[in-house]
Amino acid sequence: MALSSQEAIAATISDADDTTSVAAAAAPISLQPANLKDIPHLTDFVPNLQTHANPLDHNPYFHTFTGFYLTRSDIVLRQIAYDLSGTFSSSSPHFAYLRAGPRRDVYFEPSNTRAAIVTCGGLCPGMNTVIRELVVGLWDLYGVREIFGVTAGYRGFYSREPLRLNPKIVHNWHKRGGTVLETSRGGFDLEKIVDAIEKHGFNQLYIIGGDGTMRGAVKIFEEIRHRKLNVAVVGIPKTVDNDVGIIDRSFGFQTAVEMAQQAISAAHIEAESAVNGIGLVKLMGRNVGHIALHATLSSRDVDCCLIPEIDFYLEGKGGLFEFLDQRLKENGHAVIVVAEGAGQDIIPRSQAQKEERDESGNLVFLDVGVWLKSELKKWWEMDHQADELFTVKYIDPTYMIRAVAANATDNSYCTLLAHSAIHGIMAGYTGFVAGPINGNYAYIPLEDVAKAKNAVNTKDHKWSWVRSVTNQPDFVKS
Repeated sequence: MALSSQEAIAATISDADDTTSVAAAAAPISLQPANLKDIPHLTDFVPNLQTHANPLDHNPYFHTFTGFYLTRSDIVLRQIAYDLSGTFSSSSPHFAYLRAGPRRDVYFEPSNTRAAIVTCGGLCPGMNTVIRELVVGLWDLYGVREIFGVTAGYRGFYSREPLRLNPKIVHNWHKRGGTVLETSRGGFDLEKIVDAIEKHGFNQLYIIGGDGTMRGAVKIFEEIRHRKLNVAVVGIPKTVDNDVGIIDRSFGFQTAVEMAQQAISAAHIEAESAVNGIGLVKLMGRNVGHIALHATLSSRDVDCCLIPEIDFYLEGKGGLFEFLDQRLKENGHAVIVVAEGAGQDIIPRSQAQKEERDESGNLVFLDVGVWLKSELKKWWEMDHQADELFTVKYIDPTYMIRAVAANATDNSYCTLLAHSAIHGIMAGYTGFVAGPINGNYAYIPLEDVAKAKNAVNTKDHKWSWVRSVTNQPDFVKS
């Protein structure tokens, strides 16, 4: 039998140290209704919708036993770690989310369902896997036969004819990198997109993309709700940088870290094989340094990890050059990993570069890797003897990392992600994101995910671990 929150805490206390205040630790966590992050439902704005028995009841591969179907009482807690010596407050934001999974009643008749899948933004390992599993899941689990791919991103809704999909067509897509549906940035025209959704008769919309795409998905959902259309919208967050908030991680991230390790290993070999050799690796991470951080921890060959969340400087006491000088004297080589968004505030920019934006409206970043390589060479020429050998080997594996197929872990994750999204939409939920929270799949309001960020916390134990592995400076000027 499942324990209540208070019973679970009490059970933990039984193993706690005798000095722990049992009275304080056993104070209840109150999950008031306001703490449940509810998500919209089609019935909120489309009245008199009929419900249908879930087709899984008759699926030969499932046995719908008691407890198979989830209810509104099945939730996932966002915060699961607590200090038992403290006092819990019912006013604290102990958020909970609806648990993802099949519901007993569905709001779509499979024979009348027309699903559309679109991919937007940059490439990411696993995009084709998500598409494949959405098609196979809709087809095999729920008997949906009208499934379409929208090509070329958001602009494809109104500029191209949709591509009909079935399990045979997508059979091997999970083995391919990129997105077979093609993608693009920009092209977001709300009126044209929603008009096209109505024209094609789509009533389920699966949107795969990053934070900009999710913000667009929010606007599409709001316009659909405004028009009172019987169309359900789900977002599937895609960002190789792992910068989407609330969820544990985004798909493709583990594959990216694995590929980044290979680049670091190559840089290490190059640096180790040269006299005063430096291997410099630029990894993806516009605003967050998760790939750089995790690749550093897993490789153990990195001497300095530079991420957007930490300011760094080159010259003077405690700077990067002083550190590298010492490391080269000690080991004869060094490896630097830098995230693409690091150091943007210290790279000189022309006025035109300060204003340059990409198609999504993001500031165009300067190449920190090329700049840092140049600065390293200038430093060596100025501060060392002319006859001293020095080599910088620069590796930029950005497109190699983005374009590869997902590894086994990410492929499994993409499958669960796709099926969670399907179960939610079939149950009539809309304006939500499916994703793992503390290892359990949940439904999260789309608007919350579109706003949430996932920066590296440089004050937690993980960043301290990076510092201990690399022994790099903290770049705090005295």
